Amino acid sequence: MENRTWVEIVQANVQRFGDLVVGIDPSLPDVPHAFVRDGGANWIANYVDFILDTVEGHVGFVKFQSAYFEARGLIGLNALSVAMHRAKAAGMGVILDAKRGDIGATATAYAQAYLAPASAGGSGDFEADCLTINPLMGPDTLAPFVDCAGQFGKGLFVLCRTSNPGAGWIQDKMAGNRLISDHVADLIAALAIGEQHSLSPFGAVIGATVPQEGRRLRQLLPRSIILAPGLGAQGGDVTAIHSLRGSRIGDLLVPVSRGLTRVDDRDVPLDVYRSTILERVGQFRTAIAYDYNETRAAVG
Repeated sequence: MENRTWVEIVQANVQRFGDLVVGIDPSLPDVPHAFVRDGGANWIANYVDFILDTVEGHVGFVKFQSAYFEARGLIGLNALSVAMHRAKAAGMGVILDAKRGDIGATATAYAQAYLAPASAGGSGDFEADCLTINPLMGPDTLAPFVDCAGQFGKGLFVLCRTSNPGAGWIQDKMAGNRLISDHVADLIAALAIGEQHSLSPFGAVIGATVPQEGRRLRQLLPRSIILAPGLGAQGGDVTAIHSLRGSRIGDLLVPVSRGLTRVDDRDVPLDVYRSTILERVGQFRTAIAYDYNETRAAVG
C-alpha cells in the first residue's frame, strides 16, 4: 500500500468498512485447542494469522494488544511483528495498544520503536499507524510521541477516561475545579494540528462503558478521534455509543476483542470458529453503523 497518514487511513477505511476495530488479544485460555495442537509453542503465530485471514476484507482496522505478545517472549514478539506488517500491507489501519509513557529520553525511545519507519532510524519491526499512550506522568512525557507522530504521519490515542471499573479512582477526581479526565481532554485538544475542519491525529481513549462522561468529553474534543473500548466482554452499551461521535467522518473507532474472538468451547472446529467470528463482525458492524452521508451533509 502507498504511504498514507493516520488520518487518511481512518477517513478512507471508515467510509469503506465502518468504525469497527478488531482487537487481537491472543490469550491462551480463549484460543481454540486446534492452534495449540497443531502449532505447539508457535500457536500464537498461527492463531493471529487465522484471525487476519478471517477478517481481512471485512474490517478496516486491527488493534494488537502488545502485552499478550510480550508474554510469549521472542516467539510472541516475532508473531506481532509479522502480523503488523501483514495487516498494514492489506491496507488495514494498525493500532498498537501498548499504553507507553515515561520521561523524555525513554519516551523518545518508545516513539522510535513504534512510530518511526526503519528509513528514519526505527527498527521497522513494530511500526504502527497509531499508538496508545499514557499521559499521567505529565505533558512533557507526551512530547516525544507527538513530535514523532507529527513527523511521520502517525496517530496517537491518549488515555483519557478508560473503560476499566477502577478508572474513576483517579480519572474522576477533581483537580482544581475540574475533573482530571477533563484536564487530559484539554491537553489532547491543544495538540490538534491541521485544518480547522479536519480530524486531528491525536485522539483519546474514552470507554464505551461511560457514555455520560464520554458525551461531556466529546464536547472538549471536537476534532479528535475517540477510541471507545468496552463493548462486548466489558458490557458497554451499544445503543449509547453514538454519544461519543462528533461531526466528522471517522471521529469514532470502536474496538472489540474478546467479544469477537473468544470461545466457550475450545474444541470448536476451525471452520465453525471462522464463521462465528464473521457472524460477530457483522453483528457489531450493524449495531454501531452510522449514516455518514448525513454527517457529510452536515459538515458541508
